[in-house]
Amino acid sequence: MVENQVKVDQLLQVIKNTFGLSGLSLLFSWLPMVFAIFLTEIKAVRFRKFIQTVTTLPNFISWVLVYSLAFSMLSSEGIVNGMLHQLGITDSPILFLQSSSHVWLTMWMWTTWKTLGWSAILYIAAIMGIDDSLYEAAEVDGATRMQVIRHVVLPSMLPTYFVLLMLQIASFLNNGLEQYFVFQNAFNKDHIQVLDLYVYNLAMGGGSYSVSVAISMLKSLISVVLLFSVNKLSKLLRGESIV
Repeated sequence: MVENQVKVDQLLQVIKNTFGLSGLSLLFSWLPMVFAIFLTEIKAVRFRKFIQTVTTLPNFISWVLVYSLAFSMLSSEGIVNGMLHQLGITDSPILFLQSSSHVWLTMWMWTTWKTLGWSAILYIAAIMGIDDSLYEAAEVDGATRMQVIRHVVLPSMLPTYFVLLMLQIASFLNNGLEQYFVFQNAFNKDHIQVLDLYVYNLAMGGGSYSVSVAISMLKSLISVVLLFSVNKLSKLLRGESIV
């Protein structure tokens, strides 16, 4: 009885972690769109290409290498702790990677750093597809650059944003596995374990293959239901659908 209660509590915590991390991603889903606008507003072509390249490259780095970078910077003997000690700010190392405090926020920040540039590409393409006559009309009307962004650029990007938002809602329970697998440890496991990682640990660590398969099937079913639900909602509110 006690063991079953522990498993239920663990599953509830896993669902809480999944909802928290996915909720953060949804809450800041507009960041790639804003970043794309920022890039296109840079007039220096070489500098713009440099920024775009630097922010896109992390998408092609595996999470194992990302963790290696994080470890070299944030471990007890890493660069950050070394600087803090030399400046006299701390007497003992801060265990950044072992701490369970704010683990959702740190995971979201690493995800954003890795995917921001790549996610902005579709929005940049949407901006490039805006009819030049709209810019010319805004210029004739004496619109400022901020007014052009508000009344010309943003409306042209919103269809792309809503399609990507619907796909993100449909995959609300799919946080992925690799990132959380490499960042998990005995200290933060309770707060970093999302549904995908929980299924993996359940099957490979606990040997409960039947339970992990059942959870995976249920997760896939919920994702399909979410997809058709947001698609129907979009059709009712916007008159457009993706399915």
